[in-house]
Formats: sequence, C-alpha cells, structure tokens
Amino acid sequence: MRSRKSLMPEKEDGVKCKGFLFDLDGTLVDSLAAVERVWTRWGATRGIAANEILNFVHGKQAITSLRHFMAGHAEEDIQHAFLLLEKQEAEEVDGINAMPGVVQLLATLNALSIPWAIVTSGSTRVASARHAAANLPEPAVFVTAEQVARGKPQPDAYLLGAQLLGLEAEECVVVEDAAAGILSGLAAGCHVIAVNAPAGSARLDEVDMQLMTLEELIINKQPDGTVEVYRKH
Repeated sequence: MRSRKSLMPEKEDGVKCKGFLFDLDGTLVDSLAAVERVWTRWGATRGIAANEILNFVHGKQAITSLRHFMAGHAEEDIQHAFLLLEKQEAEEVDGINAMPGVVQLLATLNALSIPWAIVTSGSTRVASARHAAANLPEPAVFVTAEQVARGKPQPDAYLLGAQLLGLEAEECVVVEDAAAGILSGLAAGCHVIAVNAPAGSARLDEVDMQLMTLEELIINKQPDGTVEVYRKH
C-alpha cells in the first residue's frame, strides 16, 4: 500500500486523489443551530451546562456522547435516551441548509463522474433527515453510525467509505469540520481537507488544506481518472 503522501506533491501544489469522503454536519449541511438546540435541551433535563455538552458532542456519534454524560447508568437507560434524542434530532430540521459552495461542488463532482461519499457520525434516521432538508444530491455511498463498530475519531467510518467507493484510503480526500473527524481521516490514512475547523484542533497542522469554505476549492480531473484539488488564491 502506498503511503498517504505518495499521491500528493508538496501541499501548496494541491492534492491528488480519486474520490471524496465528506462529513455531513458542519461540512455539507449547516445544522449547527439544530444540533445545539436538541443537545442543550437534553442537557438541561440532566442539569448539565450547555457549554459542557456542546464542547463534547460535535463530530461524535450520539450514543458515544450519551455514554459519556450518562456514565454509570444502565445500558438500557442509555439506549432509551438515544431513541428519544434521535427522534428529536430527526425532527429538528428548521434552518438546515447546504453550506456555502456545497451545491456547486457536488454538481461538479457528479458532472466529472468523480466518486464521492457521505461519512457521518449521525444515525441513518438523523442523517437522512438533514440530507433531505438541505436538498443535497444522493451520494454513491452513505455511511452512517449503524455501519461501524467504532465512531470518529477512530478510522472505521472513513475506511468503510473508501472501501465502498472501491478505493484505497490514501486515494481519498476526507473533507471535515470537526476535530474528531479530522483525527478519523488522518488515522484512516486519507488526505484531509479541514473546513472551518476549530482553532487548536489536534493534528490540524497535518492536514493537506485548511479552508474557511468549500467555495475555495478548484477540482480538475485528468484523463487517467486522477483528480487534482487546488485552493483558490
């Protein structure tokens, strides 16, 4: 297997890949307000401060967050809480829209027949609701929480996404906004583009590009199928 860097010249020259693995929340869809509304309400019922909740949950599976905040509770109670929370998250879609540049970027990938997947920590029910609310096109592959044993920041989800696209991990670019997702992409051996990632995120200096918005990307496809990804200057 080739190393992660072997497909890529110097970072300033861009990234070469064969496919894309996109996070959903905060990367393709602006669901921040909806996520925070649901989790803040849940925290209030438990006497947990909003900032404590919100500093932990982003980019992680809901069940992981619930097990963290409900440590010591029976698994049956945690699963019950998850089902209630999942229902609320799937219904809380007011204000969810595509992030800037996403619609055009996905249209470009489809027009050039460049494979792409969505790889999310959300459950199928929640991810499908947010994907539909943002009116995004269907990906070739949609990886959700139920499909992996270990969620982000472990590499499982992005490894599965690459596999289902028929690509090696190092042939894929992970596009992420959350610290947990960035770590997941790096652990999988993928190239990583961070979009509006929190300052001070672990290993942020190891990503291939840091962007404020996906509007900054330029995509070119070569005759051999290699995709060249550049940042607008």
